[in-house]
Amino acid sequence: MTVVVPSSYRRIVLASRPRGAVLPENFRLETVAVPALADGQLLIRNHYLSLDPYMRGRMSAGKSYAASQALDETMIGGTVGEVVASNHAGFAVGEFVGGMLGWAEMGVSDGLLLRKLDISKIALSAYLGAAGMPGMAAWYGFNKIMQAKAGETIVVSAASGAVGSVVGQLAKLRGCRAVGIAGGAEKCAYVVDELGFDACVDYKAGNLAADLKAATPDGVDAIFENVGGECFDAALGRSNAFGRVALCGMMAGYDGSDVSIRSARALLINRLTLRGFIITEHQDCWPEGLAELGGLIATGQLKYRESVAQGLASAPDTFIGLLKGLNFGKQLVKLI
Repeated sequence: MTVVVPSSYRRIVLASRPRGAVLPENFRLETVAVPALADGQLLIRNHYLSLDPYMRGRMSAGKSYAASQALDETMIGGTVGEVVASNHAGFAVGEFVGGMLGWAEMGVSDGLLLRKLDISKIALSAYLGAAGMPGMAAWYGFNKIMQAKAGETIVVSAASGAVGSVVGQLAKLRGCRAVGIAGGAEKCAYVVDELGFDACVDYKAGNLAADLKAATPDGVDAIFENVGGECFDAALGRSNAFGRVALCGMMAGYDGSDVSIRSARALLINRLTLRGFIITEHQDCWPEGLAELGGLIATGQLKYRESVAQGLASAPDTFIGLLKGLNFGKQLVKLI
């Protein structure tokens, strides 16, 4: 297969570290030359870029679970795309792959961190969402930490998002009562009517604690937390004895806001188990989890929704919107 390879491509680098909220000027769009491939390397034209909340933490210089994003280097990010040139025996031109090639239209890889993708039954973009890292975060948190059983009640924040939406659907398949928390009537309607949750509480309606109490008459046995702050406190306030909490994210605090647990007393009184996790640290579980998720997607048992921005230049503003909850479902940037 012959593919015409351009001589240059565009990328977005981190130009400066945010002080508080992320601003467009924290990024810079550049045009760079396509490098010559060495033996064992391949060139990928990225079709989609994933935008995810964890990127905000990487933009800071403070201590975290992973190294900070370097200034003047391509912003970190998951991508899926097509091999357009290859000096690697394990990858052929025309194959589709997923990797971490960042906010860029193209990228070079040695193949070590690439995953070959079968798009015969699953859309390419889904490998950045329900069949990728977000789906695995949901799968791991639900199965390994929450360990919810049939008949139990689970609560998941950011329920209409890429991770939360999968958690609730896995819970329903297990026979649980699934209650979501989301922002706005439209998102809550989607969570219940399309995803099959039993209830969804609109935290923007101004009556979070009372509405969550009404939606969880038997209390809460397991929590999947993506947001922190008021949502987390409300869920903890409804927790039952010996409940389990999978702490996946704290989006409410990514701009520097206080996300202290005001309901921390519930951790003691109800003898809760709380565990934070980073899904990339559990690669041993990925084959099992991805096989299950892929099967559910292919058979229509696991639904997902995407928000798709057009063109690499849109990524900074779209990412800022993501941090404000403006996306609906998995946030992607279409690059080709």
